[in-house]
Amino acid sequence: MTNKERHEASFRDPSGYIIHDGEVLRRVINPIYFDQYNALKEKGVFAALQKKGLLIDHEETSVTDSEIVITPSPIPFITNPYEWCFEQYKHAALLTLQIQKYALSKGFVLKDASAYNVTFHNGKPVFIDTLSFDFYEEGTPWRAFKQFIMHFFGPLVLAKYHGTEILKMMQTHIDGIPVQLISSLLPAKTRFSSTLYTNIHLLAKLESKHSDDYKAETKIARLSKKSQNNILENLFGYIKKLSINEATEWGDYYDKTNYESESFQAKKALISGWVKPLKPQRLIDVGGNDGTFARTVIKDVPHVIVTDIDSNAVEQNYRRARDKQELNMLTFVSDVLQPAPGIGFNNTERNSLVERLIDYDPDVTMALALIHHLTLSGNVPFEKSAGFFAKFSINLIIEFPKREDSWVESLLVRKREFINHFDFYNEGEFEKGFSKYFEIVQKEQIAGTQRVLYLLKRK
Repeated sequence: MTNKERHEASFRDPSGYIIHDGEVLRRVINPIYFDQYNALKEKGVFAALQKKGLLIDHEETSVTDSEIVITPSPIPFITNPYEWCFEQYKHAALLTLQIQKYALSKGFVLKDASAYNVTFHNGKPVFIDTLSFDFYEEGTPWRAFKQFIMHFFGPLVLAKYHGTEILKMMQTHIDGIPVQLISSLLPAKTRFSSTLYTNIHLLAKLESKHSDDYKAETKIARLSKKSQNNILENLFGYIKKLSINEATEWGDYYDKTNYESESFQAKKALISGWVKPLKPQRLIDVGGNDGTFARTVIKDVPHVIVTDIDSNAVEQNYRRARDKQELNMLTFVSDVLQPAPGIGFNNTERNSLVERLIDYDPDVTMALALIHHLTLSGNVPFEKSAGFFAKFSINLIIEFPKREDSWVESLLVRKREFINHFDFYNEGEFEKGFSKYFEIVQKEQIAGTQRVLYLLKRK
């Protein structure tokens, strides 16, 4: 089993590692972690957390003296912390605290509290690092406390005061945002909050005083189990109440759409009529705002992804999916003009967005009301946009707003003296650019609009 290819992100933990066994991911557990694994299994910790939907399910595949192999339930698409909206980030933090609190009650602790140990699956966050548990030793502090502050609490508090863009700092801080940096970015008034002072400002002060991280952490607490529970409950209560009030450009997109209700319904009908015969297993709507159009086919597609640049739109979609129990809907924040790169050691610990989309291999990609932004706001030639979609799209449903469309006119006006440089923005050039990678299967003008919907198939 161990001669299979190791996962690029799996090298930091001596307890075990992930392997690719064909298309199946398996986790190999090393002998150094046998005692913990067997104790967690025998005391029912894994079973209880999995029953509650907090920890990813797994099956024990094989057991030898040299390794134990488990096979986790497959997750269609992994999202990373810098791709979450505020509410998703909150729920991931609360999940981590909930797991730590339960583990502590059973004589275990989370030995690390990285935000990358959580992803979203079946409509909610789930903990995916089965080997993150260790035995609890009476009187010792939670060793992952500072990591939780750097990965969860700090970013959330920064987002409250500076907006959700701050969460993208996790892309450049894979090991968490340094506590001293978090403290320096918070308003002075936060020092008067006992929770923020104790868990951020005091921690930063201790870090500054003791350059040795271990000394800084041990200064924080040699705590009883009861005291640790109090800290967990305080953090849980504070995070649960956290909220932001942030206006964004596209958060109310469908309140200011430039076509009538009849056209809106006609567009839905076209999409549904084109998607259903394809019988897709996986669909992604790129720039799909709050998921309105993806929902026209959500009952017909086992797994649906909706991405958008606007965090508020993603949050609306996330809440709606939870309220409606749309377990097959996954939403996350993504800027098509700047897709998430590969990050971490050797730039391979966390795969780029494009790499993950290629692995996801959607049967249908939708790009509605997006190409004019790529072309006119981002200055991306049609052929370049086509190349981007062709990397992961078999069937592409793409909407082309003509020059006469009011939003296109608005974007062109902003070009001022350079407006003539965009004379190429027309149907003919669009079709020419995309013809390098796709063939036109269907083409239909949306009734009552200056927009054309295309169904394209990759060559």
